[in-house]
Amino acid sequence: MASVFDDSKGVGPELMRKGSFSLLTGEMQRPSGGNNDGSSGRYEKLHKMMANYLPNTTEGIQKSVVHHIEYDLGCTRFNFKEESCYQAAAMAVRDRLIESLNDTNAYFDEKDPKRCYYLSAEYLIGRYMQNALANLDIEDNFKTALEDLGFKLEELYDYEPDPALGNGGLGRLAACFLDSCATQDLPLWGYGIRYNYGLFEQKIVNGRQVEVPDYWLAKQNCFEIAREDVTYAVRFGGHVERYWKDGKECSRWRGGEMLQAMAYDNPVPGYGTYNCISLRLWRALPAKEVDFESFNQGEYLQSAAPKQRAEELNHFLYPNDNHEEGKELRLRQQYFFCSASIQDILRSFKKKHGGNWDMLPQKVQIQLNDTHPAISVPELMRVLVDVECLNWDYAWKLTKATFNYTNHTVMPEALEKWRIELIGKLLPRHVEIVGMMNHMFLEEVKAKWGDGEWICDMSMFGPAEGGECLRMGNISVIGAHHVNGVAAMHTEIVKRETFKNLYKWSVATGEPDKFVNCTNGVTPRRWIHCANPGLSKLITKKLGSDAWLKDLPLISGICKFKDDKAFQQEWVAVKKTAKEKMAKWVKTHCNLEVDTNALIDVQVKRIHEYKRQLMNCFYQIHRYLEIKSMSPGDRAKVQKRFSCIGGKAAPGYYRAKTIIKLINNVADVINNDPDVSPYLKFTFLPNYCVSAAQQIIPASDTSQHISTAGTEASGTSNMKFVMNGGLIVGTMDGANVEICEEAGGEHVNFIFGAREEELPGVLERAKKGDYPIDPRLQKVMQAIRQGRFSAGDDAFTEEIGAILDMLCNTTAAGTWDGDRFLVCHDFPSYLDVQARVDRDYANQADFVARSIQAVGSTGKFSTDRSMMDYARQVWELPQCARPAPKVVNAKK
Repeated sequence: MASVFDDSKGVGPELMRKGSFSLLTGEMQRPSGGNNDGSSGRYEKLHKMMANYLPNTTEGIQKSVVHHIEYDLGCTRFNFKEESCYQAAAMAVRDRLIESLNDTNAYFDEKDPKRCYYLSAEYLIGRYMQNALANLDIEDNFKTALEDLGFKLEELYDYEPDPALGNGGLGRLAACFLDSCATQDLPLWGYGIRYNYGLFEQKIVNGRQVEVPDYWLAKQNCFEIAREDVTYAVRFGGHVERYWKDGKECSRWRGGEMLQAMAYDNPVPGYGTYNCISLRLWRALPAKEVDFESFNQGEYLQSAAPKQRAEELNHFLYPNDNHEEGKELRLRQQYFFCSASIQDILRSFKKKHGGNWDMLPQKVQIQLNDTHPAISVPELMRVLVDVECLNWDYAWKLTKATFNYTNHTVMPEALEKWRIELIGKLLPRHVEIVGMMNHMFLEEVKAKWGDGEWICDMSMFGPAEGGECLRMGNISVIGAHHVNGVAAMHTEIVKRETFKNLYKWSVATGEPDKFVNCTNGVTPRRWIHCANPGLSKLITKKLGSDAWLKDLPLISGICKFKDDKAFQQEWVAVKKTAKEKMAKWVKTHCNLEVDTNALIDVQVKRIHEYKRQLMNCFYQIHRYLEIKSMSPGDRAKVQKRFSCIGGKAAPGYYRAKTIIKLINNVADVINNDPDVSPYLKFTFLPNYCVSAAQQIIPASDTSQHISTAGTEASGTSNMKFVMNGGLIVGTMDGANVEICEEAGGEHVNFIFGAREEELPGVLERAKKGDYPIDPRLQKVMQAIRQGRFSAGDDAFTEEIGAILDMLCNTTAAGTWDGDRFLVCHDFPSYLDVQARVDRDYANQADFVARSIQAVGSTGKFSTDRSMMDYARQVWELPQCARPAPKVVNAKK
């Protein structure tokens, strides 16, 4: 069986769809115009039938739902389940989204604004239905219509699985960005991968994390639109051929393995607008479904190998790369979605502008969300030079004016590097292209600065374990028009340390504004309006309108009521409701009773040493030992607390998985001790995800964001917690700095630990042996070493003891051989601030006033503001709002 892509001719399959057909004959648009194929008369009746939008009246919604129940789900009117009603209702929402998406695309096509394309390896979008209904402003319409049919909309929401398309803050940020771009009428599309199983579903077995596939696609995804007609060729391996054309030597990538990338569109509606943009996810398919020759010879498994190779790319986000096969799979995934996206972007551009390549940077901006899509830079060069036959210098100029790069880490070890041997095996032409890009760039540097130590630091190539590598961070910076950090403090570290010489070069070559700051944010529609409807209603009532949901700085209006006793009572009632909701979730998933009168303290984020969940666990042991040693009378005076930690550890991150085991062991001891458990309960929240976050975040009194100063780029969970009235226990790191500034100072929250500028002195003293370990921490460590939190498992005592030994290697503090993230140094001030939390919480009037003040100070931290920062500083992107539909007179 031949491949659907013909590689036998001189031209390659780039930028070509599998077929020239469309799923629908003709382009159907509600607005007039846009049909230039001469078929308007032939399909006039069809056009008229599609001229009006689906009605959002009670009857109109009910008709849509009932139609889908019978004709899409095949259910009879006498026998269908509540889950079927969810699916039918979701399809009814999807119908309305498709109308809006089609008309928005038609409007963009008509106006031809500059567009941005957002490339991200992950999107942690969360459950779709409620957010879509809220943004479309038809949630009440659907609630009424479904109640009249005998169903409760709130109960139907729980049938939707969390789309397993992301992991942590990076993916959730990308999802918030899309929501805000639609809301702010920015012409932007997202691109990513349609993962079958996501990262993984986290199970806790005997206290340890166990990873199992997350079967989120086991049932129909009601919101995606399969685009069989949008399919591109993606090549791996093969060889590079040279040939002559018009008197110059050219290159062509041939042979190897060919796959198909098929598009699935996911509509993203804006709030308070008629715009709806798309998240386009790629699914890998084989170029030929089956090797028929192998099948006929009885080699049945071998005949299915092409399909299996393609499906590997769809399976998991961030496959374990502790072995060579995992590294290769990650690289294949990254190139797969980048190549398909670049082809789709250029095909759209050429459809409108043909070969007028001068227009490319004026009409196209591509944003790299971290280094995962960095291979897009040489891929665009390959297509422009090898396929479109542009001059090399011209193509490089266009490429650098088209790409932009968001850095999400200040730790050099987190910047991706790919060994030349591996990338040369999979992408031989790209190694050549990067070599040429690097040569041109470094020749410029040498001409201006001479040859020195900075050359190695600025090169796209560098040393790595096992041989020379490509440095994707440097490729992203050099190949970008703008580079941005995601918090003010982070951006300064990026310029001063992470890319020091590349930043100096941008200044020296007349581009001082190449490096900019775009502080992260979150969408208040998801994280207040949907997650905490009681708080949303209270704020709206106090402010007199819900305009703050689209213009978050308006939320500052509640600050003047922070000392109003009646308002405080309403505030406390909302928090109480949120705590009861969380307690129900904890009982279901952790089998633990939560006292909703207790102070609720939460730390939820990826499990990583720099985020210091271990320090939090040490504190829980300290608090346990303190309460245990008290008399019954003194215990009764202790502030009751419910503390919890949640998050996933990467499958190959064994130290983080040991920390999860310790957390669960400590929780078992605390919760089963009758002397302590009435005053302190502690648990690990399993399989933390967006839907879980919406149950947990609104309930917090305090939340912990305790990374070592200078290690967290921004953080966004801190913003979500503060938006819901939870005060921060944290270091002056990432966006914590700006959150405190906006709230009026550090005193509103609970700040501790070394400051970033203090760290060099701390490390210098440690080298000289001056790195004391607080006696209270020594007591905690002693209890761990004695096996009090090992449940009789001597092997675990030894396992966790190795981590304690490392922390106690005091002269190596700040390195991977010692206390890399300064847990021991910050622990005393951490205890002090936790004691202050107890004291301050006892004064409820003041604590609630600070909670109100904190919420009222979050206006800066909406992704609506973030995206307008990108639009103005990075992309120079115009807003392009689709006009309101014309009113159609109803028939009498």
